[in-house]
Amino acid sequence: MRSSVSQPLLKAALWDMDGTIVDTEPYWIEAEHALVAAHGGQWSHAQAMQLVGQSLVFSAGVLQRAGVNLEKREIIDTLTAQVISKVRASVPWRPGARELLDELHEAGVRCALVTMSEGPLAREVVAALPKPYFEFLVTGDTVTNGKPHPEAYRKAVDLLRQQDPDLTVHDCVALEDSAPGVAAAMASGVVTVAIPHIVPLPADPARATWHTLEGRTVADLQQLVAARGDFPAGNAGLEDSMVRSHGLD
Repeated sequence: MRSSVSQPLLKAALWDMDGTIVDTEPYWIEAEHALVAAHGGQWSHAQAMQLVGQSLVFSAGVLQRAGVNLEKREIIDTLTAQVISKVRASVPWRPGARELLDELHEAGVRCALVTMSEGPLAREVVAALPKPYFEFLVTGDTVTNGKPHPEAYRKAVDLLRQQDPDLTVHDCVALEDSAPGVAAAMASGVVTVAIPHIVPLPADPARATWHTLEGRTVADLQQLVAARGDFPAGNAGLEDSMVRSHGLD
């Protein structure tokens, strides 16, 4: 009989927020258009797509180059305030996200939020959930390097280990929708699930790709942890090149 000690165990799920739990990307894009227009510039759909999944500091720099004559902090605060206002009016949940969160909660699998949105917006979304699913939040204003750098995911794993020193990246799964987010998760060593939404993602055998979270279960995530060895190079490929390309190594 095979020993149960050797069997991989899903201990934690690390969740991206924008585009994965909530469909806030249209809110961000609308806020970007309005801000650039207010400064006499033009903002294209293609430009907006380049910011999906990026840190707010990175995005603010791009908006400055598009003609927004404000400090980065002012840009971040302006965009965030507009998105928070829209979230308070209507939370645009992504299909299957709340259901999977609830099943993870019932199964005793720890969950953490790992988002490049800052604390005020993340807390608005978390407060709209029916239960305290997230043990803690790692937000863009609590890390030095934003996605695609793996710092946020490494920080989440370190925080999880404070309560469970035996936990490793091999016990965790990350759920992400964007290229920077996927790269960050993979670079941390966590088993990564891409759920492409606004921007298509290229196929990559080093991670799993799901078209939706609808109908997905804890058993599906557990299977990915158990099959970790089937992913080429142990989730290490795309992430290294993306981190280098952004000068973040």
